[in-house]
Amino acid sequence: MSSTTSPDAAPGAPVADPKLQAVLDSLAGTLGDALVGSDLGGGELCVRVERSAWRSAVTFLKEHEGFEYFCFLSGIDWMPSVDAATRYEKIWGEVEEEGIDSDEESPDQEEALAEAAEAESEVVSTTMTTGVAGGDSRFQVFCRVYSIAQHVGVTLKADLADDDPAVESLTPIFRGADWHEREAWEMYGFNFVGHPGLRHLYLPGEFEGYPLRKDFPLLAREVKPWPGLVNVEAMPEEPEAAPAEVAPAEV
Repeated sequence: MSSTTSPDAAPGAPVADPKLQAVLDSLAGTLGDALVGSDLGGGELCVRVERSAWRSAVTFLKEHEGFEYFCFLSGIDWMPSVDAATRYEKIWGEVEEEGIDSDEESPDQEEALAEAAEAESEVVSTTMTTGVAGGDSRFQVFCRVYSIAQHVGVTLKADLADDDPAVESLTPIFRGADWHEREAWEMYGFNFVGHPGLRHLYLPGEFEGYPLRKDFPLLAREVKPWPGLVNVEAMPEEPEAAPAEVAPAEV
């Protein structure tokens, strides 16, 4: 069997695994135009599909190609991060102008936080570069499945709309996707249609925002008390040791 390389592979790049090339060809024949990107570089296969083909692509890999092991699912936010110093300066510049007290809840505090978040968004670059297999949106969902018989894995990705990052749940295919989708829902705000019960794993129910999004104001915990913060009673101080008595010198 002859080996092939990815069409976009540079000269001298690693040779693509023939088994993965066959999987890619099979997927392309099944999904047609719904397969919008792929990469076979480095001995790995990454496939990007239309959001509408997300569940059907995973179903095909499991039922027809033998990828019966679900590894994980997560999300990506391709919004570029800003320099930490710039982030700090912009956010706290707005907050300090308001002169708010972090121990108080007031309309002034809420207004200052809103202005700080706006200041942060202004310094975020509009230039967005996506990763392997490309992308056309800020948010992507991705998962990895593995064929134990063939000893190869496939990573699938799908673009999600910025204003409605939703996709079909994989729980009808892999029950193990339940926990992973709950985490992505909680941390990225992705909605998984058909999931049996999206609910919090880590954060309290009243928590606002999505911590793994690039525009989440990380420094807000310094202005608004972090939900997990509790008053910890200090350890009792140990009594000071009495000074040792010095025996009188013999005459």
